[in-house]
Amino acid sequence: MNDTMVTVVGNVATSVDYRDTATGGVAKFRFAATARRWDRERAGWVDGHTSFFTVNAWRALGANLAASVAVGDPLVVHGRLRVREEDWDGQRRTFVDIDASAVGHDLTRGTSAFRRVLKGEPRPADRPDAVPDAVPDTGGGGGERAADRPVELVS
Repeated sequence: MNDTMVTVVGNVATSVDYRDTATGGVAKFRFAATARRWDRERAGWVDGHTSFFTVNAWRALGANLAASVAVGDPLVVHGRLRVREEDWDGQRRTFVDIDASAVGHDLTRGTSAFRRVLKGEPRPADRPDAVPDAVPDTGGGGGERAADRPVELVS
């Protein structure tokens, strides 16, 4: 069978739902990708159609994803495209899924800090604070993570 592989750039549209299954953990979320084009007459970018996907990520990728992303985060998702049809309230509906093999923050839109997962570290389902600090909290208060605050980069 020939799989259709896609790479999609967009934003996390829903919270990540992480669950343990008999074959390992799985993370699932909705992902929105909006086509954009340059409009010479307006001298600016114009949004086109928005496509929505359900992204599934299994095992370590799913656990790491659940601990790393939040609604609104810009991502690059790569994986196998799957189109399925289901009956909903008597209507036939089409759903488009991506079974992710790689997911990362879109670094054209911000910065990110990689944090290697240590062996034996609790999985997201075992932790009440499923999103760990990427960098130490600098005492900003209000429960805000240091990684959530904008940083000025100097060259």
